[in-house]
Amino acid sequence: MPGRTAVQNVRALPASTVPPAELPAPAEQLAARAAELLGWRGLVLPPMSLLGRRVVPVVELVPDRHAERLCWGVGPVTDRTTVSTWVWPEMVGRVPPPAVRLVGVLAPARHWRSALTSAVPFARICSAAVVLPALVTTGDDYVTNGMLRARLYGVGVLTADPDGAVGLELPGSTDEDRVIDVDLATSPAVRWMHEVLYDRVLAMTAASAD
Repeated sequence: MPGRTAVQNVRALPASTVPPAELPAPAEQLAARAAELLGWRGLVLPPMSLLGRRVVPVVELVPDRHAERLCWGVGPVTDRTTVSTWVWPEMVGRVPPPAVRLVGVLAPARHWRSALTSAVPFARICSAAVVLPALVTTGDDYVTNGMLRARLYGVGVLTADPDGAVGLELPGSTDEDRVIDVDLATSPAVRWMHEVLYDRVLAMTAASAD
């Protein structure tokens, strides 16, 4: 054809790919180190699904409320339908108080986008941070986009090097400058989440006592 050159027998070569960075240790192990660096006091629970996200919660038992529930014989209520009725106006003063405080959540992940997707919803009610392979935080994508979004949402960033050492890359927002979403914090979903966490805390406490 005029103006075009035909090249015969051209074989397309596959583009070179860079293997994704891997976390150098189990998520719960990295989360425990990260919580210590962040100064979060509480029990680091195993990874679990909360609000549709896979995270590692750090929870603190509230002694007086726990004692009150023991006196009344009201343990964790993990039935979601039952807990959903606790926000009804006629239930005011008739439901047990939350016996745990969610100190924060950690989201260990191989990529910053996945980590922030898991952590950001919790930044509206508690501290939140991500743990990423150190190699990820040196990439242009993270420097250009990831760091900006972490700062925007007040999410802390920690890195894990190939030897498993965890370092603080970016501190998240503190309790003093965090704006709590009251509607979310008092929603049935979050109330139920606290009951699930309460159940996990008691189960871990009982297991460690055996």
